[in-house]
Amino acid sequence: MKRLLRNDIRWLDLLKDVSGIVAGVLVAAATLNIFLIPHRLAAGGISGLGIVLFHQFGVPVGLTILLANIPLFLAAYLIIGKKVVINSLLGALLLPFAVEFFSFVPPVVDDILLASVYGGIGMGIGLGTVFYFRGSTGGTALSSLLLTRLTGVSTGQGLVGSDILIIASGALVFGLETAMYAALSLFISSKVIDVIQEGLGQVKVALIVTKKNEQVSQKIFNELDRGLTFLEGKGGYTGQRRELILCAVTRYQVSYLKNLVYRIDPEAFIIIGSATEVLGEGFKTVSSE
Repeated sequence: MKRLLRNDIRWLDLLKDVSGIVAGVLVAAATLNIFLIPHRLAAGGISGLGIVLFHQFGVPVGLTILLANIPLFLAAYLIIGKKVVINSLLGALLLPFAVEFFSFVPPVVDDILLASVYGGIGMGIGLGTVFYFRGSTGGTALSSLLLTRLTGVSTGQGLVGSDILIIASGALVFGLETAMYAALSLFISSKVIDVIQEGLGQVKVALIVTKKNEQVSQKIFNELDRGLTFLEGKGGYTGQRRELILCAVTRYQVSYLKNLVYRIDPEAFIIIGSATEVLGEGFKTVSSE
C-alpha cells in the first residue's frame, strides 16, 4: 500500500513538473513574439541569435532554436551525461514549436522601451517557471554547463559570457541603441527569474539537517556537481549531536536540491538563503595580486 502511495505521489510530482515546464515555455514563446522579435531585441540566449537570423535572412526563430540545440545536446550527452539532457529535453523541444505557433500574435506596443521592459518580465516569468519545475530550454544555459566542464569557468560566468556574445551580435546587426535595450531586457528577465526562484541572490546557500547525510551528500555530488561541508550540530530540544550539510548552489539548482533531499528523506529540514557573494571552486574565482 505504501509503495502504491509513493508511486502515485511520484506520478503527481512528474505531472506537476511537466505542466509547469509547458506553462513556462508557452509564456516565454508568447513573450518572444509579442515583445522581443518585432522590436529586434536579441536579449541573449539562442532565441536572441534566432532574432538576429530572422531579421537578417528570414530564418524562422523556432528553427534556429531547434537546430542550435542539436549539437549542444549531443555535446552535453557525451561530456556531462544523459541526466542533464533528459532534464532539458522537454523544454528545448517544445520552445521552438511554441515560438512558431505564437508567430501569428501581433506586437502590443510600438515603444521599444516598453517592449524591452515587458519582454524581460515575460521571459523572466516563463524561464523562471521552467527552472522552478526543474526544467530547461537548453540554449546558452546548456552551453554554460559545457563551458564549465571544459574550461573550469563558473556556470554563471559561462551564462553571462554567452549572453554577451548574442547581444554583441545584435549590436553589430541592429545598432548599439537597440542592443542596449536588449541588454536592459536581459537584466530584467534575470531579476524576475531570481524572484521566482525564491530570492534575489545569484547564489543560494542551503543548510540541510537530515538523518541520511551520506545518501544526500552523494546525490549532491553526482547530480548537482556541487561540493559541500559537514558541520557539527546539536539539537536544542533533543540534545542529540548530528552533522549538518552546508552547500552553495546556483539559483537554477535550488529546486533540484530540494527535490533530491526530500526524495531521500521526507523529514529533512532545509534552510535556503541568498548569498551576496560566493568565492571558490565552481563559483567566482579570485586572482592573487
